[in-house]
Amino acid sequence: MDHPLAAASLPFTDPVGADPAGPAALVAAYPGPALRLADGLSIAEANAEAEEMLENDPRWFSDLQSWLSASSVAPGLRSVPIESARGIMIVEWAGVPLADGGFLLLGRDDTLERQLRHTLTESRRRYKDLVEVSSDFAWETGPDGTFVFVTHKGALGYDTDSLIGLDPRRLALEEWGDLPLPFDTHRPVDQSELWLKSADGTPACVVASALPLFGAQGEWLGARGVCRDVTDQVLRSAELARVRNRERLLAHIVHTLRDRLDAAEALTVAAAETARALSADGCRIYRAGEEGGLVLVAEFGAALPDSECAGGAQLAPMLDRIAASDGVVMDQIGELLLVGARTEHRQALNGTVLVWRADDSEPWDEEDRHLLSGVADHIGIAHAHLAYQERLRRLSERDGLTGLFNRRTFFERLEEALERTDSGPSALLYVDLDNFKAVNDLHGHQQGDTVLKAIGTLLSSGVRPGDLPGRLGGDEFVLWLGRADEAQARRVAERLLKGMAGLAHLSASPEKPLGLSIGIAVHVPGRGETVRELTDRSDAAMYAAKKSGKGHYALAPAHQPATQPANQPTATQPITLVETAP
Repeated sequence: MDHPLAAASLPFTDPVGADPAGPAALVAAYPGPALRLADGLSIAEANAEAEEMLENDPRWFSDLQSWLSASSVAPGLRSVPIESARGIMIVEWAGVPLADGGFLLLGRDDTLERQLRHTLTESRRRYKDLVEVSSDFAWETGPDGTFVFVTHKGALGYDTDSLIGLDPRRLALEEWGDLPLPFDTHRPVDQSELWLKSADGTPACVVASALPLFGAQGEWLGARGVCRDVTDQVLRSAELARVRNRERLLAHIVHTLRDRLDAAEALTVAAAETARALSADGCRIYRAGEEGGLVLVAEFGAALPDSECAGGAQLAPMLDRIAASDGVVMDQIGELLLVGARTEHRQALNGTVLVWRADDSEPWDEEDRHLLSGVADHIGIAHAHLAYQERLRRLSERDGLTGLFNRRTFFERLEEALERTDSGPSALLYVDLDNFKAVNDLHGHQQGDTVLKAIGTLLSSGVRPGDLPGRLGGDEFVLWLGRADEAQARRVAERLLKGMAGLAHLSASPEKPLGLSIGIAVHVPGRGETVRELTDRSDAAMYAAKKSGKGHYALAPAHQPATQPANQPTATQPITLVETAP
């Protein structure tokens, strides 16, 4: 494209060119780009800066020509982009009509101002967009402390119209009195946390930052700031803290259960730790009984008061509800707030755990329920562990065939019984089967085992707490009768002998009937008799009964304490058949 100056074939005519104050002089002296156009909008004069612009980018001049040709008498201002060595620049042109029909064009570099204006506009738009899309809400209060501006989408469930003119203190959950809030602060506030009421009445936690507004005379004009709703974060943090605390308490209880080798002791400690962890007044742990129902196995803290609750009239139904429930059960009985949970192992009920507080204490909350539920899961495992330990103990203490105490356990228990000197006389019955070998020889060991089981049932039936029935091995049995005198021991021996009549069908033959030979030794505490001495006396009496014709019992003579000096043997007292009974 040809330079516009090349289109002027005739010399410029400047009727006012000789005038030092005319357009030609103004073009030459103008500090920015300047042009004088003739009547046909051709270039009559151009200063050096305008000529440089035309050389770099002549396209802008045609835009000015179109503008001037369509303009009225006073065209005004026109901004056009011009490509220069420094990049695109914006030049604002002022068109002034001349008397000869031409125009005077004076340009001003508007690039920097335009950029600043654009940057400011973009900054405002960016701030507006960020405020509108963020979870924060911006606000401003006036001199009276009420809202005069709130983000257009409102806040905390309120729309903007509901908040404008509202005193922010009406949103506060707590009574602040004269304490300043971010909304009426007289000093900068940064990340201040406060709780407000949402439109639906629920609490909302916000973090506020604010700046006070002051007038020229220093008077307070209000405050301006932003609030961010952090309710979800606070609740999540609180829940996380509760979960961590629950896990810490639960881990402590679990470690307590695991660190105790004895499961019964572990349950006792667990009851104490559960009560402390739940700030309860007391705790009870029940275990499912072998014949149904619940058995109290551990208790800690304040006992249930002596009332209907303690008597079970009201407590029993609650325990039944706990056992039948899949979750945690809460109830109030009298002045107690109770909460309980069932315990399980392999999805089968094996007990319950129950804790309580006085009704003037804090009520049970969801956190308490979660903690008790977690405790119940591990107590269920402890119940199973206890059952397993009891089974192992039974296997180690009992004879596998008859269920009676085995030799080792019987003599351990007998040793403990003889150490108790505060009791009266007791008796040891040494029992031996008559004609048992014939059963094995004629009918086999399976029939023999049947006989031994029947003898075990005979010995264990009718026993009292403190009595110890045992099998020493083979066809030899023992029965310790705690707190029994000679007369009582004889009655028991007679009962055993009569009981053998019901086992006659298990005999090898009528010629060799099953029977019992029983030796009775009465023990009197305080005479220094040992387990070995007592056993020897009852054993000797049993042999005396067997020699008398079997199917009898005999009473051993009383124990005679040794009076000889040490290292001198005591004379053996002969066994006398005191009494026999058919």
